[in-house]
Amino acid sequence: QVQLVESGGGLVQAGGSLRVSCAASGLTFSTYAMGWFRQAPGKEREFVAGITRSGGSTYYADSVKGRFTISRDNAKNTVYLQMNSLKPEDTAVYYCAASRWGGLEESGYDYWGQGTQVTVSS
Repeated sequence: QVQLVESGGGLVQAGGSLRVSCAASGLTFSTYAMGWFRQAPGKEREFVAGITRSGGSTYYADSVKGRFTISRDNAKNTVYLQMNSLKPEDTAVYYCAASRWGGLEESGYDYWGQGTQVTVSS
């Protein structure tokens, strides 16, 4: 079965950096666009970043543009989210997701990981 397993979350001070990873199995990774979403306490889950199948194109939510970078390694079946200049408002559970088509909407994603907590202290 398809599994997406996030790792790398943790506690970091404001202004710091963190990289979260998502290892995929049970699917042909290179045929799926990948995305990162996040859900803060009391808020709905929101799109953070997306990357196309080949990694040739990336796109971001305005709130993270210029601070976060999504990348993928198709040989390792892994997608990454490098987060720099972190702010307390970035505190959330971060989820990776796989989609045949990509996009900004949750409904467009077929498979989801269990999430990893990122906490940014002020």
